[in-house]
Amino acid sequence: MMNIVLFEPEIPFNTGAIGRTCVATNTKLHLIRPYGFRINDRELKRAGLDYWHNLNLKEYNNYQDFINQNSELFAGRDQKLWYATTKARKTYADVSYGPDDYIMFGKETAGIPEEILVSNPSACIRIPMFKDERSLNLSNSVSIILYEALRQNGFAGMEKKGELHRLSWD
Repeated sequence: MMNIVLFEPEIPFNTGAIGRTCVATNTKLHLIRPYGFRINDRELKRAGLDYWHNLNLKEYNNYQDFINQNSELFAGRDQKLWYATTKARKTYADVSYGPDDYIMFGKETAGIPEEILVSNPSACIRIPMFKDERSLNLSNSVSIILYEALRQNGFAGMEKKGELHRLSWD
């Protein structure tokens, strides 16, 4: 199961939309406090629609709490935790994702703190953009990178055939 980590998310709509994407992809969502909203925020629930109750969610008091509860991510040589940042040298398509990797995204206004990034330079990835743009919307960024990770793992366990509602493909 893939894992999305949001470091101090600020906008409820983004977190709700990301939660919905996580439900649709059987991905666990990890939220690191503090948040810029209450977890029962109406905007958060609206963006997540009726998916929120199916979300596999884990919350942490702060970054150190996340580290302490996921110490296996930092033991051994295989990369398991990726840091999505506009400041990375390599793109999200330059790396190989495992089926249970974690991908962290920073808060909307500031990203992941640079102290964390410089401690993990080989784990930092970015989405290419034209030079004058600062960043993409957080929920869009999560979708782009998460679906690349899922694609690299053959969309394991996901429905491969779409069905029409009223008609048939045959």
